[in-house]
Amino acid sequence: MKIAVILPAAGLGTRMGKSSAAKMGTSRKQFMLLDGSPILLHTVRKFAASNRIRDIVVAVRPEDVEWVREIVGKEFPAKRVRVVEGGNSRQQSVENALASLDRDTDIVAVHDAVRPFIDLDTIHKVLDAAEETGGAIVGVAPVDTVKQVNRGTGRVRIRATLPRDRLVLAQTPQVFRYDLLQRAFQSARDDGFIGTDEASLVERLDVEVTVVPGSDRNIKITKPADMDLARLFLQEQEVRS
Repeated sequence: MKIAVILPAAGLGTRMGKSSAAKMGTSRKQFMLLDGSPILLHTVRKFAASNRIRDIVVAVRPEDVEWVREIVGKEFPAKRVRVVEGGNSRQQSVENALASLDRDTDIVAVHDAVRPFIDLDTIHKVLDAAEETGGAIVGVAPVDTVKQVNRGTGRVRIRATLPRDRLVLAQTPQVFRYDLLQRAFQSARDDGFIGTDEASLVERLDVEVTVVPGSDRNIKITKPADMDLARLFLQEQEVRS
């Protein structure tokens, strides 16, 4: 199996906030330093640790391509970890990276560049599931009660309480057969559909996607408070290793 990983890293990080970004020396969370290295680099390391993954493609904004290529190249060989130009949205960035993959790629995993605490065991489990079924994502069951609401009025009103045993909070990696993911992106482009993740594009093809249990540690760093949690997780990770 020829497996590739796409890391979309072209986001502007608007939810992190200007003041927090200024303190950390960057306006984008994927480049904020965690123990001296950009978060993006921590994420790349997790996938580079797997001998099953042949190709890692990082999609960044056009103005970041050269310097990201330089910092990534200091640690990883260019043939295994490549940097390509992303787009104005996650979907565009993933599609650009997908177009750069070799035609003989079998499986493609897409992972948020700001989820640096994915573990190798989970990576391999979701790869195995996708190889068997064609598509799989990592997800966790919600622990809070989930309400469906109506926001169309001046007040937010509850319309229903959703059963938690039928819900899952989607994480990444999201892994699919190369041809299936290509078909999903083509269909979305033809219909002008914008999804929130890759699974939402594949679901439109009436294809079932398997869910592999994830972890509460597989956090997506989006807010200032997440950096405090990330530092704690990193310290614990270093102690275990």
